[in-house]
Amino acid sequence: MLRPEQRTKLDDTNDLNFYDYPRFVTHVDDRFIDRLTNLYREKLQPGSHILDLMSSWVSHLPTDVEYARVVGHGMNESELAKNSQLDSYFVQNLNQQPKLPLEDGEFDAVLITVSIQYLQYPEAVLSEIYRVLKRNGLVIISFSNRMFYQKAIAAWRDSADTERVNLVRQYFQSVNGFTEPEIVVHQSSMPPILQMMGVGGGDPFYAVIACKK
Repeated sequence: MLRPEQRTKLDDTNDLNFYDYPRFVTHVDDRFIDRLTNLYREKLQPGSHILDLMSSWVSHLPTDVEYARVVGHGMNESELAKNSQLDSYFVQNLNQQPKLPLEDGEFDAVLITVSIQYLQYPEAVLSEIYRVLKRNGLVIISFSNRMFYQKAIAAWRDSADTERVNLVRQYFQSVNGFTEPEIVVHQSSMPPILQMMGVGGGDPFYAVIACKK
């Protein structure tokens, strides 16, 4: 699906080294977070079993909804340990080992928040997501235009926002068995260069959603 050169990163050192120290910050603004939490409230059923892939010290799940279990995955144990919304977690570099240490059909939903741009083999990870989902299980991949530029893959760095939406759509389509993706977009009226500088308008919000047939 991606050519070898599209999977490359400017910083090709081991990702675990880059994420070795914790970053207790939010990588998108409050408006983005509010939209994401409201989307989760709308799409995720109470009592669900949820896998929060590529997570951090906060998951943005609504605090007024009770879920049966939330399992987190990430690259920094200190961040995951601080995440009060997780019942358990594991650390794993998906670019080196996309195979998830989880059983088939364990989860009602899988989330990837502002991190999809770092996956070098997204089709392998989406295949694993499909495996661990229950029938009719939901996947929500959300992102903005922010990133650790040196760690994002070339296909993402070299694309405009609308092209990135289509790229994530193609990730889903590369795995047989997902429904046609639903696209959610909230864009700012400010020019992209000003958005990236944090000047007015807020971070653009994109979500690509699909279900396991």
